[in-house]
Amino acid sequence: MDDRQAAQQLRRQDKILILTHRQPDGDTVGCAAGLCRALRQLGKTAFIAPNEDIHGLFTPYVDGLLAPAEYVSSYVVAVDVAGTGMLTGSMERYIGGIDLVIDHHPSNEGFGKHNCVDAGCAACGELVYRIVRRLGPVTPEIALPLYVAVSTDTGCFVYANTTPETHRIAAALMETGIDYASANKRHFRTKSLKRLKMESMIMAGLEIFDNDIVMATVTLEMMKALDAAEQDMEDIAAFIGQVEGADTAVTVRELRPGECKISLRTGRDLNASAVCALLGGGGHAAAAGCTIYGTVERARAEILRAVRTVRNG
Repeated sequence: MDDRQAAQQLRRQDKILILTHRQPDGDTVGCAAGLCRALRQLGKTAFIAPNEDIHGLFTPYVDGLLAPAEYVSSYVVAVDVAGTGMLTGSMERYIGGIDLVIDHHPSNEGFGKHNCVDAGCAACGELVYRIVRRLGPVTPEIALPLYVAVSTDTGCFVYANTTPETHRIAAALMETGIDYASANKRHFRTKSLKRLKMESMIMAGLEIFDNDIVMATVTLEMMKALDAAEQDMEDIAAFIGQVEGADTAVTVRELRPGECKISLRTGRDLNASAVCALLGGGGHAAAAGCTIYGTVERARAEILRAVRTVRNG
């Protein structure tokens, strides 16, 4: 299904619920908020499913859009969700009943009744922009969260996934009159003191393998020592990739005892999605992730083994 067909499908629906993924980032939140506001502009009843993982950096974008407990939907949409394993516990009840998936991950599982997936988009926000533009005028209220979606998934337009079309869409969103300068400052030029201290701790324990694989570890003990929260850890994987000579950057983060989140950033010579697929994850060629159940030491060993397997394969 392309963006035109997705827009047609949405026009025919009402009582819509929008799902986001675990550990939500600016792309999934921005897509949900922009789409929700566009649907409401059409006079439709639309809400975003509450996400128990969301933190204060992104909560302003969903203010007034979250579904109340008694809300009963007739049509369920997932945005920026590559597979059902990316849904939070509270959203697992919708598995098997998701009507439309809008996504840009090459590894998308095609789990919706209809799937609108464009792996050529740098951010899912680009695809949602094309859809909402077909639904009606793109107002500043719609444009701001979509700008956040596009800008955060491209590292403020510096990642290799950024394309000329990315810039064209960003320009169109900026032309609506949004306060993009404040958004850029909020997401790219502001760090908490705890975050800066965490970066210092990470650098102190940084390890390099095979000359160009940089691995960072964030444990629960480190989080506790700084009393750090999710907001302090946003996009920590991008920080690791700044190390000179790092072609492959691995971040192993202990989410809870026995569960580690892996974030992988790679250069042109290694497909990050192929690496993470070996461990049940996925993503994009240059940025992917997975979850490993076990100790931090096991997670570190497994992701390093997977990187070497794909490299040498």
